[in-house]
Amino acid sequence: MDQPAYARFDRRTFVRAAAASIAAQQMLAANLRADSPAENNGMGYRQLGRTGERVSVIGLGGFHIGHSSISEADSIQLIRQAIDRGITFMDNCWDYNDGVSEIRMGKALAGGYRNRVFLMTRLMDAPVPQPRSRSMNRCSACRPIAST
Repeated sequence: MDQPAYARFDRRTFVRAAAASIAAQQMLAANLRADSPAENNGMGYRQLGRTGERVSVIGLGGFHIGHSSISEADSIQLIRQAIDRGITFMDNCWDYNDGVSEIRMGKALAGGYRNRVFLMTRLMDAPVPQPRSRSMNRCSACRPIAST
């Protein structure tokens, strides 16, 4: 009669598995732990993947900043206030509001603000309500990147 897997666990196997589990937990906790918010004006920071970049645990998405319901001046003020309060991760996309979000983000990051943030941009290939004015290919993706 076959024994269940747990019954075949001898002491040595258990100790190895427990040690591996503890080591993995410690490594994971060290990688996920954000800096203490008390040390950073209330904002927590952590490493972004394997990039080596240290970014805020809260980011600012760019979709809403190019919406017609918010003025360009208010968008710029919103972005700069977020940076001044410690947000260093900015997320945007060239398809957001037909490019207006990226234009406003660029204006807001002028005057030294660009050096204070990690700016991520997306290349979207999802259906949008209006016809695309740009095709999704390598050349069309590289043009806006090269012009920044």
